[in-house]
Amino acid sequence: MMINTEDKMAAGFSKEQRYYKAQKKVKEIKGFYTHLAIYCLVIPVIIFVNLKYVPEFYWFWFSVLGWGMGLFFHWLGIFGFKLLGFGNNWEERKIKEFMNENK
Repeated sequence: MMINTEDKMAAGFSKEQRYYKAQKKVKEIKGFYTHLAIYCLVIPVIIFVNLKYVPEFYWFWFSVLGWGMGLFFHWLGIFGFKLLGFGNNWEERKIKEFMNENK
Protein backbone atom coordinates (compact mmCIF):
# COMPACT_ATOMS: atom_id res chain seq x y z
CA MET A 1 0.00 0.00 0.00
CA MET A 2 1.42 3.34 -1.02
CA ILE A 3 0.93 6.50 1.06
CA ASN A 4 0.41 9.64 -0.99
CA THR A 5 2.24 12.88 -0.26
CA GLU A 6 -0.85 14.55 1.22
CA ASP A 7 -1.07 11.86 3.88
CA LYS A 8 2.64 12.29 4.64
CA MET A 9 2.20 16.07 4.91
CA ALA A 10 -0.86 15.68 7.16
CA ALA A 11 1.02 13.25 9.41
CA GLY A 12 4.02 15.60 9.55
CA PHE A 13 1.83 18.57 10.32
CA SER A 14 0.11 16.65 13.07
CA LYS A 15 3.46 15.69 14.58
CA GLU A 16 4.68 19.28 14.30
CA GLN A 17 1.46 20.52 15.82
CA ARG A 18 1.83 18.10 18.74
CA TYR A 19 5.43 19.24 19.21
CA TYR A 20 4.42 22.91 19.47
CA LYS A 21 1.59 22.07 21.83
CA ALA A 22 3.99 20.09 24.05
CA GLN A 23 6.54 22.91 23.84
CA LYS A 24 3.88 25.42 24.94
CA LYS A 25 2.89 23.20 27.88
CA VAL A 26 6.52 22.90 28.99
CA LYS A 27 6.89 26.70 28.90
CA GLU A 28 3.71 27.07 30.97
CA ILE A 29 4.99 24.60 33.56
CA LYS A 30 8.37 26.33 33.64
CA GLY A 31 6.60 29.66 34.13
CA PHE A 32 4.65 28.27 37.08
CA TYR A 33 7.78 26.90 38.77
CA THR A 34 9.54 30.23 38.21
CA HIS A 35 6.55 31.98 39.79
CA LEU A 36 6.68 29.57 42.74
CA ALA A 37 10.44 30.05 43.21
CA ILE A 38 10.13 33.84 43.23
CA TYR A 39 7.26 33.60 45.73
CA CYS A 40 9.38 31.40 48.00
CA LEU A 41 12.29 33.85 47.81
CA VAL A 42 10.39 37.13 48.18
CA ILE A 43 7.81 36.28 50.84
CA PRO A 44 10.43 35.63 53.57
CA VAL A 45 12.00 39.01 52.74
CA ILE A 46 8.61 40.71 53.08
CA ILE A 47 8.01 38.95 56.40
CA PHE A 48 11.46 39.98 57.66
CA VAL A 49 10.93 43.62 56.68
CA ASN A 50 7.51 43.66 58.34
CA LEU A 51 8.70 42.10 61.58
CA LYS A 52 11.84 44.26 61.71
CA TYR A 53 10.28 47.67 61.03
CA VAL A 54 6.57 47.39 61.93
CA PRO A 55 6.30 44.46 64.36
CA GLU A 56 3.06 45.74 65.90
CA PHE A 57 1.06 45.12 62.68
CA TYR A 58 1.44 41.97 60.61
CA TRP A 59 0.78 43.41 57.14
CA PHE A 60 2.82 40.68 55.46
CA TRP A 61 -0.32 38.51 55.48
CA PHE A 62 -1.77 40.66 52.70
CA SER A 63 1.17 39.74 50.48
CA VAL A 64 1.25 36.11 51.53
CA LEU A 65 -2.46 35.58 50.93
CA GLY A 66 -2.88 37.81 47.88
CA TRP A 67 0.14 36.52 46.03
CA GLY A 68 -0.62 33.00 47.29
CA MET A 69 -4.07 33.17 45.71
CA GLY A 70 -2.51 34.29 42.44
CA LEU A 71 -0.05 31.40 42.65
CA PHE A 72 -2.90 28.98 43.39
CA PHE A 73 -4.86 30.12 40.35
CA HIS A 74 -1.70 29.87 38.23
CA TRP A 75 -1.28 26.28 39.46
CA LEU A 76 -4.96 25.58 38.82
CA GLY A 77 -4.60 26.83 35.25
CA ILE A 78 -1.57 24.63 34.61
CA PHE A 79 -2.30 21.44 36.57
CA GLY A 80 -5.49 21.74 38.57
CA PHE A 81 -8.31 21.10 36.16
CA LYS A 82 -6.92 17.67 35.29
CA LEU A 83 -6.56 16.84 38.98
CA LEU A 84 -10.13 17.96 39.59
CA GLY A 85 -11.45 15.75 36.81
CA PHE A 86 -11.84 18.42 34.12
CA GLY A 87 -8.97 17.31 31.91
CA ASN A 88 -8.93 16.79 28.17
CA ASN A 89 -12.14 15.47 26.67
CA TRP A 90 -14.11 15.96 29.88
CA GLU A 91 -17.17 17.14 27.99
CA GLU A 92 -17.02 14.20 25.61
CA ARG A 93 -16.71 11.72 28.50
CA LYS A 94 -19.69 13.29 30.28
CA ILE A 95 -21.83 13.20 27.13
CA LYS A 96 -21.03 9.50 26.65
CA GLU A 97 -21.79 8.85 30.32
CA PHE A 98 -25.21 10.52 30.08
CA MET A 99 -25.98 8.77 26.81
CA ASN A 100 -25.18 5.40 28.41
CA GLU A 101 -27.46 6.21 31.35
CA ASN A 102 -30.38 6.87 29.02
CA LYS A 103 -30.11 3.52 27.19
